[in-house]
Amino acid sequence: MNPTTSTYTLDIQGLRITLPGTARPVLDGVDLHVAAGETVALVGESGSGKTLTSRSALNLLPPGATVEGAVRVGGRDVLTMDADQLRALRTSTLAMIFQDPRAAINPLRRIGDFLVESVTLAGGTSRADATARATELLQAVGLDGSALRKYPGQVSGGMLQRVMIAAALMGDPALLLADEPTTALDVTTQAEVIALLAELRERFGTGLLLVTHDLDLAAAVSDRVYVMYAGRIAESGPAQALFAQPRHPYTSALLASTPRLEAPGGRLAAIDGRPPDLRQELHGCPFAARCPLATEICGRRTPEPLRAPGLPNHRAACHHTDRLEGSPVDA
Repeated sequence: MNPTTSTYTLDIQGLRITLPGTARPVLDGVDLHVAAGETVALVGESGSGKTLTSRSALNLLPPGATVEGAVRVGGRDVLTMDADQLRALRTSTLAMIFQDPRAAINPLRRIGDFLVESVTLAGGTSRADATARATELLQAVGLDGSALRKYPGQVSGGMLQRVMIAAALMGDPALLLADEPTTALDVTTQAEVIALLAELRERFGTGLLLVTHDLDLAAAVSDRVYVMYAGRIAESGPAQALFAQPRHPYTSALLASTPRLEAPGGRLAAIDGRPPDLRQELHGCPFAARCPLATEICGRRTPEPLRAPGLPNHRAACHHTDRLEGSPVDA
């Protein structure tokens, strides 16, 4: 899929966010795009900036943050919107599915009240119409109308995550943001939720940004993948090509450290060292101190995301892209 800029549901360009007390930006020049009906995965270690990137689409940024760049949803920059415009955006154009559904819903209110509240408060929809819509969406996610009368504590975690997906769809959003939506679920329920998201994307033509640390999940469900490290995009490209032929040492190292069913009992490869501290300035490539391919140039010059040789629409921010053979073991 090669959409033009005008067809992007989410278009992040040059996003740079600096927080008080940090020596460098927590997000540093992030470019990311999601087209209508496309699933894009954002992967990386904890603390790499994935969640902050996704929340920027809602303009849910930490207090005191200094922001540069543009975050456009449906062609409009959310960073310049006032409170009323943001409220309208969050109840119609886009919605977010959070990691822990129990932390995102009031346990003292019935599920039905939770589902219809945002739509009715936005105006233009009666409670009766909103309830009918909620019932329809609950059925779409595999539940029935009886769930409307229940409290969150009366349903399982998997059912509640389905409720959260229904809630996200109440305003017919053009874009869904899913932040680790299956982490708190068992393996079987995870598969059901991911299959449901894929089905709903096809049915409603919704763009989906999936934030995850699960590389296998990203490979299975995504059209394109962005790999993030230390607040920067290390590599991006079509999912199948990126995982088959990684062109950044960090991507290759992540793949090598992923457990494989075909090699049970084997020793997992570890990535030596740790991500750079936000309190310290960065010079050169942020992965250099942990990279087996690093040379003198890596410590003094920041690599630009360049096209990977022979791989269309595939970019990697590495001085030594041509030294990778595409295998996580070789790297």
